[in-house]
Amino acid sequence: MYSNFKKLSTTTQNLRKAVAIGVSAAALLMLPSTAKATNLVVNGGFEVTSNGACELGSCTIATGWSSSGYNFVFAPGSADTSGSYTPQFNGYLTLWGPNDGSANGLPATSPDGGNFVAADGAFEVGAITQTINGLTAGDTYAVSFFWAGAQQSGFSGITTEGWDVSLGSQSLGTSILTDPSHGFTGWQNTTLDFTATSNSEVLSFLALGTPSGEPPFSLIDGVSMNDVTATPEPGTLPLLFTGLMGGLGVLRSRKWLKR
Repeated sequence: MYSNFKKLSTTTQNLRKAVAIGVSAAALLMLPSTAKATNLVVNGGFEVTSNGACELGSCTIATGWSSSGYNFVFAPGSADTSGSYTPQFNGYLTLWGPNDGSANGLPATSPDGGNFVAADGAFEVGAITQTINGLTAGDTYAVSFFWAGAQQSGFSGITTEGWDVSLGSQSLGTSILTDPSHGFTGWQNTTLDFTATSNSEVLSFLALGTPSGEPPFSLIDGVSMNDVTATPEPGTLPLLFTGLMGGLGVLRSRKWLKR
């Protein structure tokens, strides 16, 4: 009987070792994924600005970003009320919404909350850009963001809106949405995958819109960029499987010992 008990004790110890190996392997596999889940974009919500709701790159600067077009920062609730100031026309630009005569469903903020940016896709079109550092050449990066289409208030007519997104020399586009006169498309959530070719590349968002006579505005907020390359190597999967099977063995052996 002592011999049988000793065998059971040895078996249990071996199974526990297998569990320890499996848990360690799982932990090691999870570490790269956790590390690479960090958002590489600075101020992706456009919350940090030098002068609030104003033309981006002209009378306000959003930390981390550069702007070369007719692009605006809107504070929460200001798009169809107080608007965003444009020094070029010495006035405030607003978008059609419930507070200025259009029941189009334009909310106070994007799903990300806080500020958002609106860019004219047919007048003085210029990109919103940020240099992203710390990339690994050959890795795949997911660029995610909320976006929508709207129309400048005071104008009428059907418009279209979208975004051209680039990382370095690679360029991908969102779908193109058609917006009714005085309309709002609703917020969309899009993720585009890019492959890094160097450790530092420019992330660019260029508004697409038609026609120029009825100012179409592409809205954006909640920009993030994460390395999604980190996945378990094929050679590590058997080790993880061994640990998991060992865990099941320990549970079964404990039930058998109780009996």
